[in-house]
Amino acid sequence: MAERERGPEQGREHEHVRVAVIGSGFGGLGAAVRLRREGITDFVVLERAGAVGGTWRDNSYPGCACDVPSHLYSFSFAPNPDWPRTFSGQEHIREYLEHVADTFRLRSHIRLNTEVEVVRWDADRLWWEIGTSNGTLTADVVVSATGPLSDPKTPDIPGIDTFPGKVFHSARWDHDYDLSGKRVAMIGTGASAIQIVPEIQKKAGRLTLFQRTPPWVMPRADRAITGVERWLHRQLPFTTQARRGILWGIRELQVQAFTKRPNELGMVEQLAKRNMYRAIKDPALRAKLTPTYRIGCKRILLSNTYYPALAKPNVDVVASGLAEVRGNTVIAADGTEAEVDAIIFGTGFHVTDMPIAERVVGDEGLTLMETWKDGMNALRCATAAGFPNWMTIIGPNTGLGNSSMILMIESQLNYMADYLRQLDVLGGRAALAPRPAAVSAWNRRVQERMKRTVWNTGGCTSWYLDANGVNTTVWPGTTTEFRAATRRVDLNEYEVLRAPKETPPSRKERESDGAKVEAGA
Repeated sequence: MAERERGPEQGREHEHVRVAVIGSGFGGLGAAVRLRREGITDFVVLERAGAVGGTWRDNSYPGCACDVPSHLYSFSFAPNPDWPRTFSGQEHIREYLEHVADTFRLRSHIRLNTEVEVVRWDADRLWWEIGTSNGTLTADVVVSATGPLSDPKTPDIPGIDTFPGKVFHSARWDHDYDLSGKRVAMIGTGASAIQIVPEIQKKAGRLTLFQRTPPWVMPRADRAITGVERWLHRQLPFTTQARRGILWGIRELQVQAFTKRPNELGMVEQLAKRNMYRAIKDPALRAKLTPTYRIGCKRILLSNTYYPALAKPNVDVVASGLAEVRGNTVIAADGTEAEVDAIIFGTGFHVTDMPIAERVVGDEGLTLMETWKDGMNALRCATAAGFPNWMTIIGPNTGLGNSSMILMIESQLNYMADYLRQLDVLGGRAALAPRPAAVSAWNRRVQERMKRTVWNTGGCTSWYLDANGVNTTVWPGTTTEFRAATRRVDLNEYEVLRAPKETPPSRKERESDGAKVEAGA
C-alpha cells in the first residue's frame, strides 16, 4: 500500500508510492497488471475520467469498432474466449477492459477523476512530485500511459466560434443531439470518419463530407463468432491461443512489404479499388475517392459500408478541406459552400505533440515538450534523456501500420518490469537516467530504417509525421524485433543516480531496519 513520507518543504506528510501510472486504457491497465504480477502493490493508477478504458471509453461515436481482429486486440495474459465478432465494437472492448480491472484486482489502485496537472523531478530526493486535481503525491517511478489517442485535435477554422449550430469532435460525441433530418458536415476521412459516415447518413437530411485526402479502404472481413467457436475456445483454451497466433503470424509476414518493399503493395491497391468500384458507379465520384499515393502510406482503413454510404443521394463529397465558416455556411478551400446545422470533426488526435509532455518537468527544469521541440525521441521508445525514472507506454515510434498495438504494449511492459528489477538490484534510493548518446544512437537507427518504409516513401502526408516531417510515430519493423529490443534494460545506456546521504531512507531500507530492530540486531 501507499506510504506516508515527510513533505518536501513544511515537513508535512504526504503520500508516496513506488510507481505512479498515468492513464487507465490498455497501457495503464496493462502496466498495473504487470506490476502486481511482479509482486509490486505499492502503486497507483491516476485517471482523469470517471471510468477506466482510455480511448475506448472516450470514443463512443456511432459505428465505433476496432480494425484489428478481437483475438489479437487483447492481452495475451487475459484471453477472452467470448468475443462476439471477429472485429469487436467499442462497447465490447470497453467491457473487456472493465473485466481486466476486476479480474486482476486493480480497482483499489485506481484513482478516478484525478487529473495529473504537473509531474516534476526532484533531483535531491530522486523522486517525482505529482500534482493532481485531488492533491499531491510523490513516486519513485512514473509510467506515462496516456496514449497518443487521448486528446482530440480540432483545426482552428476561421468563424467556427460564431457557428450557430452544433459542433463536436468524434471523440467527444454528443449523444443528446439528434441528427435526424439535420444538415451535417463531416470533416475528415480517417478511421473514425469512415465508421461514422455510414451511420449518420441513415439519419441526416443532408451529409456533406469534407475530404482533404481520400483514404485507401479495404473490405472488412467481419462476422459474428459462432456459439460453437466460443464454446470451443472456453473448453479448449489452446484454440484461442492458436487463433491469436495465426492472426499474429499473418501480420508479421506482411510487415516486409510496408518496411522494405513498398512496391509490392500494388496488388493490394487493386483490391482496394475493386472494393470502391463495386459501390461507386459515378466516374466523377470515383475520381474524387481514388488516392494518388501508395497504399499503406496512410493507415489502410477497413469498411464494407463507407463507399455505399457515399453513393447515397443525400451525401455530397467535397474533395477539399474545410477553410472557413460564415454563419451556417461552411466553405471549403476550393470554394465549395454548404448550409449545415451541425459540424462533426473527425480530425484525429494530438499524436506527435502529446499534451502530457507539457506537464512533465525533468531534471533541468525543462518540460518534455520543450525537450522534444525538434521531435519526439526516446530510448527503446520508452525513456527520455533528462527524465530519470520516467517511461512511457506507447511512446515515440511504437505505432503499427498493420497489427495490434497490444503486442507493442506488452513488450514495453517487459521493459518496465526489468527497469524496476534493475532499480531493486541497485538498492537504496537510486534512479536510472538515459544517456543522451544512447537515446540519439537508438533514434538514428530507427530513422535510418524508416527511410525506405512506405510511410516515408509512399507520397502522402499523414498523422504519422510531425511538424518537421519526421516519422516519430511508427515502428519500422516487426513486433518480434521490438520485443527483442525491449526484453531487457541495458545499464550501459543509463547513468545511475544516487541520492545524497541526508535523503530519507527508501521504503525497502526502512523495512529492513525495522526487521533488524525486531530481531534485536
